[in-house]
Amino acid sequence: MSPQTRSDERLSRLRQSVLDAPVVWKDDYAYFIHPLTDGVPRQSADMLREARDIVLEMVDWEQVDLILGIEAMGIPLASTLSLATGKPLVIARKRPYGLPGEVVVDQNTGYSKGSIYLNDVNPGDRIFLIDDVVSTGGTLRAVLSAVESAGATLQDVIIVFEKGNKVAELIEDTGWPLRSLVRLKMDGDKVVLL
Repeated sequence: MSPQTRSDERLSRLRQSVLDAPVVWKDDYAYFIHPLTDGVPRQSADMLREARDIVLEMVDWEQVDLILGIEAMGIPLASTLSLATGKPLVIARKRPYGLPGEVVVDQNTGYSKGSIYLNDVNPGDRIFLIDDVVSTGGTLRAVLSAVESAGATLQDVIIVFEKGNKVAELIEDTGWPLRSLVRLKMDGDKVVLL
């Protein structure tokens, strides 16, 4: 089996897994529940490995100095990539540490508001960011702006699940190197692949 065929099969299984995901309502917002975005239902090692392998093949790791994940569900994705590549990782956290150079990121999404704290991202670092899902784009925009404010370079950004067309909108607004693995939309309580 060719590497491209394996990659296509992995992506097909990832797409099917979100179609099979349960959907819950938070007020007027339909929210799919998936192991890679929520940690429930139970996340299999195979699913996490497949997501990691898809991303491993997409990125030029020679151009990356640091892997950045966003708490909470960016953590397992960033961790597996760090182990596979040997690249260090840092996590954008939801609590402050007060370390020198800590950047406070105000984030506002369709269903939450708060701050994220970015530490140990230095001028000149070439950053690869991985995150689980982009819905409104609020968190991603805030974190990526903070990375640039810290003087680092956004080398590559991959989002596992993109709701709607948020990645294209962010690219148009910012020129950032953003990609998603699976684009979808919610149609009531149904997940529809785009």
